[in-house]
Parts: sequence; C-alpha cells; structure tokens
Amino acid sequence: GQRVVAVSAGGHHNLALTADAAVFTWGTGEGGRLGHGEDLSNQLLPKKVEAFAGQRVVAVSAGAAHSLALAADGAIWSWGNGFYGQLGHGDTQDQLLPKKVETWAPGQ
Repeated sequence: GQRVVAVSAGGHHNLALTADAAVFTWGTGEGGRLGHGEDLSNQLLPKKVEAFAGQRVVAVSAGAAHSLALAADGAIWSWGNGFYGQLGHGDTQDQLLPKKVETWAPGQ
C-alpha cells in the first residue's frame, strides 16, 4: 500500500494524504464533500480523488461538510458543501469536485 503522511476527520467523512501526494476520501458523499464528482454515494473504503492528477498536494483538511487541500504551488482547493460560503468561491454553491480558490491561485 501507499504510505499515509496526513489524515483529517470531518463530521462524517475523512481525508488521507499519501507520500506520493495522492488524496483519498471516505465516508458520506453528501454535498460532494468526498470530491468524486457526480458520485455522491457513501464510500466505505478510501477512494482516490482523481481530480488531483498532476497536482502535488501537501496538506488536507476536512470541515464538517467540506474539504480543503493545499498544493505545493500554494494553491488552495476546496469542495463539498458551500452553503455558508466556506469554500471561498464567492458563492454558496456546493462543489462536487475540488475547485481552486482564486484568491490564492498562483500568479494572482
């Protein structure tokens, strides 16, 4: 298996970061908090977040119903429930896939 270097627990979901910068999520998929797109099903086993292919993720954090990842280039990615604006995209929409927070996008 892959060596896990960081974990974070949310309300009903979890994130794990592996040594090769892959992100895995499991638990409830409600609101898109797992980052698997249209697949909102509960994940009973850790599943890789394919949206991070080509990104080097260095940290992850799980909120109550949303998730965050920090990339090596300084970009912050968020996904899941956005009802209170907690995703940082200037709206209150849920994000089913990780989306870059433009405030800190490299080059901004």
